[in-house]
Amino acid sequence: MAAAGGFATSVPDLKSSTKFTSFSNAPSCYLANFPSRLRVLHTPSKLKTVVYERRVLSLNPRSEAPSGNTILSNDVESKASSVSALQNLKTSAADRYTKERSSIVVVGLNVHTAPVNVREKLSIPEAQWPRAIDELCGLNHIEEAAVLSTCNRMEIYVVALSQHRGVKEVTEWMSKVSGVPVAEICQHQFLLYNKDATRHLFEVSAGLDSVVLGEGQILAQVKQVVNGGQGVPGFGRKISELFKRAITVGKRVRSETKISTGSVSVSSAAVQLALMKISASSYASARVLVVGAGKMGKLVIKHLVAKGCKRMVVVNRTEDKVAAICEELKDVEIVYQPLSELLACTAEADVVFTSTAMETPLFLKEHVQTLPQASSQIGQRLFIDISVPRNVGSCVSDLEAACVYNVDDLKGVIAANKEDRFLKVMEAQEIIEQELKECEAWKESLETVPTMKMLRSRFERITAPELDKCMSKIGNDGSEKIKRAVYALHVGMLKKLLHGPMQHLRCDGSGNRSLNETLENARALNRIYELETEISVLEQKIRAKMEQSQNEMPEYVTILTKSGALVLKETEQMQMSKVFAGKTFHGP
Repeated sequence: MAAAGGFATSVPDLKSSTKFTSFSNAPSCYLANFPSRLRVLHTPSKLKTVVYERRVLSLNPRSEAPSGNTILSNDVESKASSVSALQNLKTSAADRYTKERSSIVVVGLNVHTAPVNVREKLSIPEAQWPRAIDELCGLNHIEEAAVLSTCNRMEIYVVALSQHRGVKEVTEWMSKVSGVPVAEICQHQFLLYNKDATRHLFEVSAGLDSVVLGEGQILAQVKQVVNGGQGVPGFGRKISELFKRAITVGKRVRSETKISTGSVSVSSAAVQLALMKISASSYASARVLVVGAGKMGKLVIKHLVAKGCKRMVVVNRTEDKVAAICEELKDVEIVYQPLSELLACTAEADVVFTSTAMETPLFLKEHVQTLPQASSQIGQRLFIDISVPRNVGSCVSDLEAACVYNVDDLKGVIAANKEDRFLKVMEAQEIIEQELKECEAWKESLETVPTMKMLRSRFERITAPELDKCMSKIGNDGSEKIKRAVYALHVGMLKKLLHGPMQHLRCDGSGNRSLNETLENARALNRIYELETEISVLEQKIRAKMEQSQNEMPEYVTILTKSGALVLKETEQMQMSKVFAGKTFHGP
């Protein structure tokens, strides 16, 4: 029977029943009443002892909470067989949740949906990606995660046990680490699920979602997600494979369509924007300052040289990167200055490019307003800021003597090029659809893996006792050689018996079977051998949380499941209270 505020399930024809309630999204006053110790001992035919050490308050107005501080129920006989609390949940209206398949979800903001002042607050430095993955996977409904944070996008890819709960947890986490209110994030974020999320990542890697269509830097950033995720527990099988396939897509699109031919990168667009803002006659005499000699700064320098700039000042924390650039560009005069000389160098510059990883602005209004005027040929001093977070504060644009541009202003520079590459985009989409089809087939084929494992385990459980009987008959009189031969015979027969079923469960392109035929084979084997492959997503999550926890805790709670009893530590009781959202169970 469904009750208000939650779900209630019952097992009929029992001599007595015990009711307990768990909580989700409840006020702290309710969670405080969750029992500090609850132990349920389970045997195949009896439910022996149920002890509550504090009264449990039900969120369900139609449910009755135990009336005493301690309730003791002994030797409760079941007419049929014991049914676990989690099994009851599966057969209830909550079945939709416990059997919900995990989903690939992307929660993101990018240059198309959010302004730079929002993106910069949410950006996560590359060095902090592993920590972010670890924190995301610590959320109740997140199994795997990856972070793709660049100047144009902040996207979080997760494998979520529940789509809606997963999105809610990720959004709240983003708000917590950035300080941006959830409402503001929701105003600018986009959400994509499963196939749409996969297609989006493939388009990102191919450069189709970039401000600069076909630019190559995003592919390098996707590669860095994979490199940085190596060894991080939360960067799991599904997410890892997804990003590896995205890299393949990016390479294919660029090599087969030449979509990047004639296109510009963010750094070259910045140089092109500078040329648009000053006259051709003034460009040769313009005094240029580049702040930052990292990847983006180096590209800016190269594009300036390609456009005819012969002298520039480069401000950087250390000299080694600038020296390496000087070695590469020997025909250009590049003057190095330390970061401490930033304002002095800016006072002598007409055009300033900034591309550092600083998290706080290098230029504020009070800094710039004290600087002397730019040369009369240039007029306003140009600040072209391609950093995220921005290196030039938005308040600088209030000054008449300064003109500030950021990455969002590059859209107009490269708008015309998109039309020229329309046909190449269509070719790229065909490649993406091919790779997407293969990726979806791979994800679906993972459904047969539990069946394979359970089938092997079932055969081993059947044959192991017979092997033991044979070995006991041989006894101590038999030589080790005979025993090894008998064991080898057992292993060989087991492999041959499993070979046929396993071949029909594989979806690796080795046979002519379609994906649907493979999945039907798995379902048939499940029915024939009564394999326990439908362990609920909830139970899998509980087991994973238990394996991750290493610290011993004094308090425990035991919950009955389909495959036995799970012992949870006290710190996990609160997780259980969140997962079992207001659901009421009647013990068997």
